[in-house]
Amino acid sequence: MIAVVGATATGKSDLGVGLARRLGAGDSPGEVINADSMQLYRGMDIGTAKLSVAERDDVPHHLLDIWDITQTANVAAYQRLSRDVIDDLRDSGRTPILVGGSGLYIRGALDALDFPGTDPVVRARLETELAERGSLVLHARLARLDPAAGIAILPTNGRRVVRALEVIELTGGPFTATLPEHVSRYPCVQIGLAVPRPELDARIELRVTRMWEAGLVDEVRNLEKNGLRDGLTASRALGYAQVLRFLAEECSEDEAREETVRATRRFARRQDSWFRRDPRVQWLPYDDPDLLEKAVALVEAGPVGSGG
Repeated sequence: MIAVVGATATGKSDLGVGLARRLGAGDSPGEVINADSMQLYRGMDIGTAKLSVAERDDVPHHLLDIWDITQTANVAAYQRLSRDVIDDLRDSGRTPILVGGSGLYIRGALDALDFPGTDPVVRARLETELAERGSLVLHARLARLDPAAGIAILPTNGRRVVRALEVIELTGGPFTATLPEHVSRYPCVQIGLAVPRPELDARIELRVTRMWEAGLVDEVRNLEKNGLRDGLTASRALGYAQVLRFLAEECSEDEAREETVRATRRFARRQDSWFRRDPRVQWLPYDDPDLLEKAVALVEAGPVGSGG
């Protein structure tokens, strides 16, 4: 199988479709599996840069629009769902193409990865502390205890900060120590799209501008009526959290847009850092005029690193 990974705004979705179309001319047609945690949510289209039906170019896409916005994201649940799809596609002679930038979700789908259990007492205490003191305080503690987790997890993602601190307390070791070495469950060619930081910053700003022009504020306003503020995960998504603050008159619309750009840039740096640590990812320049051809060549050459 194939995985197309990297930071936001690097062109992963288009490359995934291109690879699927190219494989469709052979014996093992490709189908895309979404690995963007926010694209799992129904109705969150503009702010997640979800491909339209037309942009999918008749390529089957899996695990899009499967969760209600009030549902809390769960990487273990995603792991079960994605592996069911992967196994079904492989058994039927089709090629799964995992596409996205949610690093832990990708590892959950691809790797021999088991997630530690939970303790209701510890979880409740940490969630109370989160409500009273805020995610930034807890994230600072996480960064001290496990610097790698501090890089991988956004300071504003209180739910994931709590989970990481819970695992640290239960296991007595760093949260990232629960992630095994990069050992694949499936033979997989992982392709990363590389964008120089100044160019990526500019692409992110342009993407956010286009999202606003496409009606992101109206999308969030409509989702708010359907319970977006009650969604512990969806309400914290980039762009959505900032627009919710604007709708609550906590900031101006310009401030919401500017903060979305800043937060997305910070997130992209974390994504890049995460994937750069994986020796199996083979990097290609996002703007290479022969990008698709070179990606196909990597697929034909086969996986590198630890295979399953």
